[in-house]
Amino acid sequence: MNYIATFHTFFGAQCFYRRLLELGDQHAKMIPAPRALSVSCGTGIFFTLPFDEEKMADEDTECVFIERDDSYECIFDNS
Repeated sequence: MNYIATFHTFFGAQCFYRRLLELGDQHAKMIPAPRALSVSCGTGIFFTLPFDEEKMADEDTECVFIERDDSYECIFDNS
């Protein structure tokens, strides 16, 4: 599965990215957030590990979306 996370701040995106690397997601990368998603800082993180709110999210994580058939479904909302 492919996921995209959005953030309130760029610093939050960087921290999330580092956590994913520590958790072993070799496909994680920082990307410009797709226009279809509402974002505060404009930076998104693409990742493939199954989303785990306890291990991945913090107060700077805005939303997490799962990609399905060329659309996005929100699975976590902290806005």
